[in-house]
Amino acid sequence: MPRRRAVSLTALGMSAALLLAACGDGDATDDTGGGDGQNGDDVTLTWWHNSNNEPGVSVYEQVAADFEDANPGVTIEITPLAHEDMLTRLDAAFQTGDTPDVYMERGGGELASHVEAGLTMDLTEVAADTIEKLGSSVDGWTNEGSVYALPFSVGVVGFWYNKSIFEEAGITEPPATMEEFYEVVDTLKAAGVEPISVGAGDKWPAAHYWYYFALRQCSQDVLTDAVNSLDFSDPCFVAAGEDLEELIAAEPFNTGFLATPAQTGPTSASGLLATGRVAMELAGHWEPGVMQGLTEDNEGLGEDTGWFPFPAVEGGEGDPEAALGGGDAWACSNDAPDACVDFITYLLSDEVQKTFAENDMGLPTNPAAVDSVSDPALADLLTFRDQAPFVQLYFDTAFGENVGGAMNDEIALVFAGESSAQGIVDATQAAADLG
Repeated sequence: MPRRRAVSLTALGMSAALLLAACGDGDATDDTGGGDGQNGDDVTLTWWHNSNNEPGVSVYEQVAADFEDANPGVTIEITPLAHEDMLTRLDAAFQTGDTPDVYMERGGGELASHVEAGLTMDLTEVAADTIEKLGSSVDGWTNEGSVYALPFSVGVVGFWYNKSIFEEAGITEPPATMEEFYEVVDTLKAAGVEPISVGAGDKWPAAHYWYYFALRQCSQDVLTDAVNSLDFSDPCFVAAGEDLEELIAAEPFNTGFLATPAQTGPTSASGLLATGRVAMELAGHWEPGVMQGLTEDNEGLGEDTGWFPFPAVEGGEGDPEAALGGGDAWACSNDAPDACVDFITYLLSDEVQKTFAENDMGLPTNPAAVDSVSDPALADLLTFRDQAPFVQLYFDTAFGENVGGAMNDEIALVFAGESSAQGIVDATQAAADLG
């Protein structure tokens, strides 16, 4: 599965403390709903998702089959897509208004534009019970008091690493500061290991580095204000780019990283980590599930899977415990049949969310499923998420397609040596000023 995007979740009303509150008591059921098909009308729902590898493909096929069995007359047409392909197709569908009935919303400015265009169904009343169960985790998909999507996975970005490679290189502890991080990079290079894979060919994985440096350099107040004002004049944003330039100059990335895809195939950034050809990768909570689908044994790194948060940056004004993250939510297109609401509420049921967690497909939002997270590394990530003083939503999501896209494009140019720290700020501000 994957991720990206930007408003502080605190600004959206979703602090780490509230995330914990969302994991409190709730009245959850495993009801598969009662779609239109029970009224004698045949209904077909189109469903796009980005779990295009195992175990996600099979899990979702079974989920759809179970729902169809419980709702005679309802047929679900599933289209599993690679994350980047899904984003491209969704963007095209939003332009034409021909969206699938069930699709993934990522919140922030992107959701706001879809709501303004009348493309997304208001779920506030029709899914009220599920919304109450999910608690504050729905805040990131709330627009002007109404809820437009049901989040099924909320997590944070950090470094996934191969424990065996670290051990063989003599690295006993994950780095906590950037100074220690550079020492790890040098140690791995000396051991003949490429330290980091990055899917810069898809841009957003590369952009996550600048996002995190901005999170470490800028205070929470500055970031929150930038989301609301679209003013990037604070010097911390240029400082974030300078940190990025320093990292790139250290040459930590895999050979051919500028053309490397994020998650598609064994030579993708995730594939390189999964098959032991690099030591680590900066990625989100979806990474274990993605890696499982990219190895022949469907195990990914297995017991060698490790995770650590993005290191602290000396002199930065950001809280070193703050996290970059976000999530994915199920939404219904505005003209979808009633069975769509029944289906997405079923996707948030105890039964489905527990299966989702047990298969390491993400971090569930249903409180009943939190204890079903089986991967120890994901459990570490979950602890970090819940203890973070605030979680900053992926910048490109919060700022929306135009501003976020310009930002990601310029960051990719910095990776290619064709732009600069100031260039990122200038390009982002220019896009924001265009409105």
